[in-house]
Amino acid sequence: MIKTNPLLPSLQNTTNNLVKRFSVIPHERKQLLQQLSAFVQSRVQNRQVAHLNFICTHNSRRSHLSQLWAQAAAYYYGVPNVQAYSGGTEATAFNPRAVKAMMDAGFNIVKLKDGDNPVYEVSFAEEINPVRAFSKKYDDPFNHNKDFAAIMTCSHADENCPLVAGAAARIALTYDDPKEFDGTPLEQEKYKERVEQIGTEILYAFSLISKQ
Repeated sequence: MIKTNPLLPSLQNTTNNLVKRFSVIPHERKQLLQQLSAFVQSRVQNRQVAHLNFICTHNSRRSHLSQLWAQAAAYYYGVPNVQAYSGGTEATAFNPRAVKAMMDAGFNIVKLKDGDNPVYEVSFAEEINPVRAFSKKYDDPFNHNKDFAAIMTCSHADENCPLVAGAAARIALTYDDPKEFDGTPLEQEKYKERVEQIGTEILYAFSLISKQ
């Protein structure tokens, strides 16, 4: 039995359900996720900080979902010294549909600043400081800009950003964009589906990491 740390109650319920889905993750996806695990594992073994930057074109949906799940998964599995960030090839805004989908999954999200690019505070556990979330370019000074893993969460950014300056590793862990269903009857279902897919896969990646 793997020892875990408690998440917020509603997020804990979601996580309990997602970890039961590890067996249905396709083999080819598990191979990609093992690249993420290996990067973090190498940093843990050397007592270094594992900096992870999840990158998508607009830093509005998939990159934020991945960042927040990664930070929660690291805490949940007790993996030390993980700092997750997100960024885009351009900055827009953390999409409110994605914000709502993460709240529905159990993350506690509070808007700190309104405007075209709102700033949010995201909590996943009682004992951990919230994560500050807003849209930014991947090389924004808010992010760590050297010796990090660049995790490409959308194919457009992966294809159009062949070189990510400062990255020590690059992993193409791409996801379908729920934006395609905005304004349709399937909108809520597809955002929930993407949140749960990303959550399942990121939790799986961190479950593989030894803390020794």
